[in-house]
Amino acid sequence: MEPMTPEQFGGQIQSLIQKQHLTREQSYRMFRELMLDQQSPLQQGAFLAALTAKGETIDEIAGAWQAIDECDTVHPEGLPDRLFENSGTGMDGFKTFNVSSAAAIIGAANGLNMARHGARAITSRCGTVDIMEAMGVDVECAPTQVADSIRQAGIGLFNGMSPAIHPGGLGRILSQIRFGSTLNIAASLANPARPRQAVRGVYSKPLVATTAAVMAQIGYQHGMVVHGIDQASGLGMDELSISGPSTICRFHGEQQEQFSIVPEDIGLVCQRGDEIAACSTREEEIRRFMQVISGTGRFGACEEFVSLNAGALLWTAGKAADLKQGVDMAQATLGSGAALNKLQQWVACQNSHVEAGLERFERLKKGVCNA
Repeated sequence: MEPMTPEQFGGQIQSLIQKQHLTREQSYRMFRELMLDQQSPLQQGAFLAALTAKGETIDEIAGAWQAIDECDTVHPEGLPDRLFENSGTGMDGFKTFNVSSAAAIIGAANGLNMARHGARAITSRCGTVDIMEAMGVDVECAPTQVADSIRQAGIGLFNGMSPAIHPGGLGRILSQIRFGSTLNIAASLANPARPRQAVRGVYSKPLVATTAAVMAQIGYQHGMVVHGIDQASGLGMDELSISGPSTICRFHGEQQEQFSIVPEDIGLVCQRGDEIAACSTREEEIRRFMQVISGTGRFGACEEFVSLNAGALLWTAGKAADLKQGVDMAQATLGSGAALNKLQQWVACQNSHVEAGLERFERLKKGVCNA
């Protein structure tokens, strides 16, 4: 495919400014230009801003995903058939404890094959990649080693900002912009393992049903898209909320069911937002994560927050009959030590330097659990 001229690319930006929609093919071609760095940085930024300001359609997000998947994603072979994922888009207003990583570990401890796809912190203090690296997981390893970890431990993490995973434009762009854009949605969908079941959090309520429709269009069989609110501040989060209401869209193919819940609906107590908010330093965040996974009970609100989001994953995967049963299963997993054991197994399996990784894990575990 021939690169677009600057005039052609700019013409499409002008149409977006005038609130005209792109077809999926047009969106694919525009995002292909971004991934291959075939337009100037000013043109690329203007395109993302114009598309976001207009409001993305299902076809436009699907085209963006296709460009990232085809032009800038390494796909390892030999993965299990039934793969699950959970992730958020980031760029939400309320920054929380790293709940999706903890929920994924609980999912793996309950027999799910979790193919995770995350990034280092951009707008938060400690992203998924940062927190797992601190635990001892090798986040810079080859995609084949991540695939091995999924097969052996039931969980692995593809570093979305690593050139080994996305060798072209994705990491370059995400490291330079500080606003939510179509890329936050499309990039979170561009998982190298191409899972077909997922729980995904989005940064705004209007994106809930749209993202579910996109996921169905690009091959997801079923899943759940969520957006939570912190009741006190009114700010949104790309997770199910333990401190306010949440909007949920469950989908199976093109069929959707949208509803709202509050924590009390499933037997949980609504917690204060500051109990689950991100810590002031990365070191505090890392210690708290280990304490929650260890089931120490020192951070009850965070443990309930994790159990709520892990429960959604277990419900979506068919391990639980409903959300409440999923929450109960997640709480039992934390209390039994199974989540901590699964984390240790993950560190051992996704590592180019197993001894060093396990030493880091044991040092952190000892410091936290004996404190």
